[in-house]
Amino acid sequence: MQLDNLYQEVILDHYKRPQNKKLSSTYDAQVHHVNPSCGDEIDLNLTITDDTVSNISWDGVGCSISQASVSILTDLLTGKKIEEAYSIFDHFVALMQSKGTVAGDETVLEDAIALAGVSKYPARIKCALLGWMAFKDASVQAQSKSKLD
Repeated sequence: MQLDNLYQEVILDHYKRPQNKKLSSTYDAQVHHVNPSCGDEIDLNLTITDDTVSNISWDGVGCSISQASVSILTDLLTGKKIEEAYSIFDHFVALMQSKGTVAGDETVLEDAIALAGVSKYPARIKCALLGWMAFKDASVQAQSKSKLD
């Protein structure tokens, strides 16, 4: 029970004091994602420098889960090599798709582990994944752009 309370505090802290919630004016890719189920929205700007996620900035509106999740994502993935960021992304998606059967690896997911309980509520999984899917789309765009340059 104490662990659930700690996780709730982590989510509320990221919701009340979001990380990187101010769109950067310079970026390699920009995406806009909407959760049609509830109307949550995320705009995400991404910069990749030398195969490293050098900057993720965002703005959005929505529930505490979607907003905390993207805040956690920016804090967790900034500074990571793109391959490591994708590995963390895959771990998070697997956690969300587990329907509560997987505990998740805190050493990989860090604060994102606080969202593990969301996987038990199918209607909320899209909220938690909104920013992560925006990151994935932006990273593909940014990598495509760098190949053209």
